[in-house]
Amino acid sequence: MTASSSKPPNATPHRPEIDGLRSIAVLAVVFYHFGVTGFGGGFVGVDIFFVISGFLIGSILWRELQETGQISLSRFYLRRIRRLAPAYFVMTAVALGVGWVVLMPFEFRELGKGVIAATVYLSNVLFFRQAGYFDGSAEEKVLLHTWSLSVEEQFYLVFPALLLLLARWPKVLVPALWGIAAASLVSAIYLTTRHQPAAFYLFPFRAWELLVGVLLAMISAEKQRMGPWVSWSGLVLVIGSVIAIRPEFGFPGWQAIFPVLGTVLLIMGGRDENIVNRALSSKGPVLIGLVSYSLYLWHWPVFVFATYAFGPIETLLEKTGWIALSIGLAALSWRFVEQPVRLSAAITPRILVGATAVASCAALGIGALLYKTEGMPARFSDDVRLHIDASADFIQDWSRCSIPQAGAWQGIETCAIGPEGPPELLIWGDSHLRAYQDGLALLALEKSVPALIVWRAGCPPFFGVSKTESAATSAQDEACRLANARIEIAIEGWQDLKSVVLIGRWTYYATGQGFGIDAHNHIQLHQDYDALAQQTVETLQKRDVAVFVVQQVPEFTRYDSRRVARDLSYGVLTPEQAADAAAEPRTEVEARQRQVTQHWTRLKDRGLVLPILTWPEMCDATTCYAIHDGTGQYFDNNHVTNAAAKRLRHVFAPAFDLGQKGDKP
Repeated sequence: MTASSSKPPNATPHRPEIDGLRSIAVLAVVFYHFGVTGFGGGFVGVDIFFVISGFLIGSILWRELQETGQISLSRFYLRRIRRLAPAYFVMTAVALGVGWVVLMPFEFRELGKGVIAATVYLSNVLFFRQAGYFDGSAEEKVLLHTWSLSVEEQFYLVFPALLLLLARWPKVLVPALWGIAAASLVSAIYLTTRHQPAAFYLFPFRAWELLVGVLLAMISAEKQRMGPWVSWSGLVLVIGSVIAIRPEFGFPGWQAIFPVLGTVLLIMGGRDENIVNRALSSKGPVLIGLVSYSLYLWHWPVFVFATYAFGPIETLLEKTGWIALSIGLAALSWRFVEQPVRLSAAITPRILVGATAVASCAALGIGALLYKTEGMPARFSDDVRLHIDASADFIQDWSRCSIPQAGAWQGIETCAIGPEGPPELLIWGDSHLRAYQDGLALLALEKSVPALIVWRAGCPPFFGVSKTESAATSAQDEACRLANARIEIAIEGWQDLKSVVLIGRWTYYATGQGFGIDAHNHIQLHQDYDALAQQTVETLQKRDVAVFVVQQVPEFTRYDSRRVARDLSYGVLTPEQAADAAAEPRTEVEARQRQVTQHWTRLKDRGLVLPILTWPEMCDATTCYAIHDGTGQYFDNNHVTNAAAKRLRHVFAPAFDLGQKGDKP
């Protein structure tokens, strides 16, 4: 295998200090993901990469445009394919192979979706759409890290065409790019407080970071001798961002300005002879920088599979070992995949494009197969598949949901169920309501009662509530308060409303703590729970509305369908032990819910609420069960499956009958 000695006429001179800057970016991300102390803002490494990518691509395309008056798109995209595709496909193939061995069907199916999305440069859109309460946590998404690669690839598709278009008017080219970058930044800051996942994942709100790098290349600021203060200032901003920035304060938003500005200053001062640049250009940082792409590709699957198979990575020894494995895989990928493809003259453009097309088709075909076969559940025995089926039984049809842009329900997602027509019944709640959706929708059709579902995860259906929750951002906490205030206004003007059903994880709000597998979650209501509940019920009563309160289903200490399925398949649990985990002593359930049971009972005795009881369907005299007639009823320890929701739907019948008849208690 021989290395090509020729360079394209617009090749960018090697900048070793930029390789060193890449090492800071990738190590920040890796250390953050593995939970290394002191790297709480390490995710800003992605922002550093965005600026670097924008600068390097901008340098190449701008130089070519100036020298030749045109841009060779074919040469540009061939370079991108040669640089990015081989290592990606090798990593994906290995991830699929490991996934076949260790992943449950639902998770394997999701990996298939991730492969499809990443291969067509849309994984950022996929993970944005999955940023909901019931989607798998980040630690279960093997290709989650490809979201940033998709953002860059979308940039590669859009920017050359934009540059060619604007080049027709040279005087407005740079101002136009500044204007686009400014609009992207302002939009990102605005959207971060209102819809953080969109601001985080989607290209239009990240484009400014790449464009800043492009503009730096176009105005040639980095060619000037700036003095050591520029490099030192950039380093302080970058390191400070890695240490101090926190997602709970809203990211990307205004916080992203600091790592971006720091990266710009480091690139601008890169020509200066100073300690910072000598350190960045030294052998260690440069070597890490050279393998940074492969390290970024490999570290996240290593983290996901290690966490999946062995549990949380907590000790320093564990973190060091898994990080070392990630670096080792990255070095192998760079040496035996990246470099041979990039340097070999034998791999002609035709071979490169053909091989990439074959690999893409194979990846898309395998991804589609996993999606269509629901993750190939036949790999597992029947006793495991019982829990596997439960773990996947929460996908529902929300096609009748909408977010009105005006009117009483402005900004609130509402979901119609039942026949068409003005709704007579409001079902309002949190994620427990979401879990009941299939059963409620079926019952609404059976009863011919049009109804409206309004739910928000971790948000108690109480008027005047405000909260602080460990599992939510400050923006989500505030969105809960604002949404409930809007719902109260909407109910005031709802003339046809006959009854309201309240559904919530009441013990979570009353005690302030999760239970079992989510005992680490905490919530603090800024008002008294009993007072909020009573105030809400009394407000509804003044509207002459019947109020139903759904008894919270039993919570399980040790049951989680995915975890039980994994442990059964790995031989960690026996079938008998799995059955034991799916059973909870009724006395313990009663003790856990005693406070809220007594409160709702007092309101019932005063004629303020009507109870909808679930325990008779989930428990006998001594035990509550997560399995009923061989079918899983829970996909975690406190949310019911679609099968359970349909089985339980008859307990909601009194609320629909009341809405149908127009009676009041």
